[in-house]
Amino acid sequence: MKIVVISPNAHHLEEIGRVLRGSGHQPVPLEGGKSKLREAAERERPDLILVEGMCRDPNELAQVEAVTSQFPHTAVMLLCSSTSPEFLINSMRAGVREVLPSPVPPAALQAAVERVAHKQRAGQPAAPGRVLAFIGAKGGSGATFLATSLASQLAETRSVLLIDLNLQFGDALSFVHDGSAPTTLADVAREIARLDASFLAASCVKIAPNFSILAAPEDPAQAMEVTPEHVDAIVALAATQYDFVLLDLGRQIDNQTVKALDRAHTVFIVMQTSLPAVRNAKKLLAVFRSLGYGPDKAALIVNRYEKGGAIGVSDIERALGPHTIHTVPNSYRQVTAAINQGEPLAASARGNPVSRNLAEFARGLAPQPDDEPGLLRRLLGRA
Repeated sequence: MKIVVISPNAHHLEEIGRVLRGSGHQPVPLEGGKSKLREAAERERPDLILVEGMCRDPNELAQVEAVTSQFPHTAVMLLCSSTSPEFLINSMRAGVREVLPSPVPPAALQAAVERVAHKQRAGQPAAPGRVLAFIGAKGGSGATFLATSLASQLAETRSVLLIDLNLQFGDALSFVHDGSAPTTLADVAREIARLDASFLAASCVKIAPNFSILAAPEDPAQAMEVTPEHVDAIVALAATQYDFVLLDLGRQIDNQTVKALDRAHTVFIVMQTSLPAVRNAKKLLAVFRSLGYGPDKAALIVNRYEKGGAIGVSDIERALGPHTIHTVPNSYRQVTAAINQGEPLAASARGNPVSRNLAEFARGLAPQPDDEPGLLRRLLGRA
């Protein structure tokens, strides 16, 4: 579950986060007071909010009641060093699920969180997350860079998992992280009988509070252990746990790739403005038609686009037909520097034109509640 923890005590935040991560949950720590409650509910849309430090004034419970009324799928628990019977009664009336002691013993915290998880599993299933696949029309198109960068941007407001399905030569993790993955997709496939939400979360590398990566196998030989059925099961489960699941695909259209494409809501073909890229994109679109995909399933991203080049957007439209086309400007030096440093471009160059472009792209895919629906949302959005 995604769990926001609000506390003025940094040590408590660290300890609670450690316990929650150990149980396979996604803690989002917020150091501060109860005033952050509504903001956290609106921005993070968590399954559970733990709030420490609002246990004396009954009038403060109005904030809780406002959150539980507006966000009925978000449970609220309070952490209190001391309470009165009257406060406990009023808190339950306000919609508080439980009141736990502060500091909270790990066993008590785990048990309470599991009770919330069990109740949510027993209720109506949550709407599945959106699955977006990225495939390069040609080697060096920048599909992995765009997938990891867009994942990083989406994770600012949504929960995101990127699955590296370039099974033999995947290196998506290195684009945003300077370490290695202790567990990879091949390890999950080997233990597929254990697959559940906690096992999946524990097998991923945490890049940011809302952004995780399930890395490709380190040894290309291990790719042989990953079957189409493994891919299907992992992507299907991920879509129930994350708002967005991004799939970084290799260029080979094999049975594993087809299973991933079947699960995708939108497949982004990443290309550059070259004749070989246009030809390969046309071949990919023909493959998609042969698989029975509708024309709305595929969209095009033209990477390193420069106005006035030999091949323009109108030329691509004439060659490939009417498809949604998103262009990403050329910023070769800064993009390459970010990749070499193993960090998202937005972390080192938020003002870069590519960073701004992808931030706007992410807002189109995951608009804020008060945003007006943009063109991209109208074209690609799904209920």
